[in-house]
Amino acid sequence: MAKRAFRTSGVAVIFFALTVCGLPAFAQDNVLRVLAWPGYADSDVVKQFESRFNARVQVTFVDSDEALWDKMHAGATPPFDVLAANTAEIHRYTLENLLTPLDPGELPNTQRQLPRFRALSSINGLTENGRIYAIPFTYSSMGLIYDRKQIPDAPRSMKELWNPRYQGKVLDFNSAQHNFSFAALARGYPHPFQLTDAQMRKIARKLVELRRNLLTYYTVPEEATAYFIQHKAALMFGNYGTQQLALLRKAGADVGYVIPEEGALAWLDCWAMTRAATNRPLALAWINYMLEPDVSELLTQRQGLANTLIPPPEYSGDSAHLVWIQPVENIGERESLWSRIVSGDRPERFP
Repeated sequence: MAKRAFRTSGVAVIFFALTVCGLPAFAQDNVLRVLAWPGYADSDVVKQFESRFNARVQVTFVDSDEALWDKMHAGATPPFDVLAANTAEIHRYTLENLLTPLDPGELPNTQRQLPRFRALSSINGLTENGRIYAIPFTYSSMGLIYDRKQIPDAPRSMKELWNPRYQGKVLDFNSAQHNFSFAALARGYPHPFQLTDAQMRKIARKLVELRRNLLTYYTVPEEATAYFIQHKAALMFGNYGTQQLALLRKAGADVGYVIPEEGALAWLDCWAMTRAATNRPLALAWINYMLEPDVSELLTQRQGLANTLIPPPEYSGDSAHLVWIQPVENIGERESLWSRIVSGDRPERFP
């Protein structure tokens, strides 16, 4: 395979020159403070970065968007330098003036990414006033997982969840935000995250109808795997996407995965530099390092997540229609309606 030529930035040249000359790229007391999700900065990955750039890395892990937000607003001293967050959260941090703009020209490994991830202006939440505030890193779609024995031909539409032939054989994720959004996609609504009151009521009725096919709702991937295998489910809304697919196959299930023709909701986590970062070259080095093939591949091997360099086979190549999640119009209203749907409220009570 021919080697691809990459654009070299001034920062990259400095790193290269210092390494070749046998000089440390950074002083021994330089520290990079990273705020990330578990699996994004494993110890061996961190040690390799520290060795290469003669720096120390302190990683703080979070397990929810709320925890990430709290950490960023806790006034940590010294502050965090880089963070990983999804596109909707990146937009919030940008509006709060907590991030500093990035220049892809200073991140040569962005040239390795798939075209959809280099088209940053087309991804909602990454740019503001023409400036770039985050670089895509990893993602997962929320597609359909199906039992190949019961469904030999891959389902093409999210509407299959409502197919009467799967009565009692459907698993759904217990989430107000995502259920309203994927049902809106299935109905062809152009703005699944910004529904009108009338659309919200129509979607609520559709989700009530879905209960006829429901085996149960699940919350975590391990729970879904157990239900799917023990109760011989046929079809599932895969909120955790390829992570769930990997778990099911590891457990011996003969399952397939598909991105529906309407598209699939997807979250996209990105690396960003905080406005409080004290060493811009080191922060840029981290973001660029995260896009190296070996580092990106670990996401797939260890976490079952997609990386931005190579499309997973389940996604039908780079053309798969993924709809990156965005903030919704009224989370309180969605959660209120969803609690009634889950509790079994009668259809006629959703006018």
